[in-house]
Amino acid sequence: MTIPGKIRVLIADDHSVVIEGLKAVLKKTAPDIVVSGEARDGRRALDLARRSPADVYVFDISMPVLNGLEAMSLLLRSDSDARVIMLSMHDDRPTVEKALRAGAKGYLVKESAAGEIARALRVVHRGKRYLSPSITDLLESSAPSCPRSGGKVRDWSLLTASEIAIVRYIAEGLGNKQIAVRLSISCSTVQVHRRNIARKLDIHKQTDLVRYAIREGLSKP
Repeated sequence: MTIPGKIRVLIADDHSVVIEGLKAVLKKTAPDIVVSGEARDGRRALDLARRSPADVYVFDISMPVLNGLEAMSLLLRSDSDARVIMLSMHDDRPTVEKALRAGAKGYLVKESAAGEIARALRVVHRGKRYLSPSITDLLESSAPSCPRSGGKVRDWSLLTASEIAIVRYIAEGLGNKQIAVRLSISCSTVQVHRRNIARKLDIHKQTDLVRYAIREGLSKP
């Protein structure tokens, strides 16, 4: 059931202290956010999501029965618009990239999650991506990206989730009309996204973008 004016959140983590801590922070600092469900494993999270969908989901990567990535993958199969934030103790590049490629709209490091949770939920609820500042710094500092003029780098973490999806489809050889159908958006919106991608990455040829997507692991396996 939708609660007018509230962002409904489902939190899944196998440590009850984490859930209770986040709930306490949200109750104290975020009157616009309500925890509508909680689970201790991925299977329970999916059961709750089917019975009472939330606006945003917060999944711990390491959970029993189904881990956070597995639960997110199954959730996105049934609801491609689901917005999931990954919560983890891990802050290494491979784990972060795996989560983002799998469809996560946000990534929170547990040690700083209490101070970021409200903002992250609001940002992701608006359709944007949220990464813990330490994760953004990690991706910017360790990205094996190509140099551009002025010594800057092409960093795909600057892209939104929709833009990353479009890069993947381009790498698969899909045209604007096919991408529009896949994402249920208009061709003009696809064109706007493509212009934004070109500007953010400073890549203006499709062949160069495809090579970049393959090199950075953004193309579909």
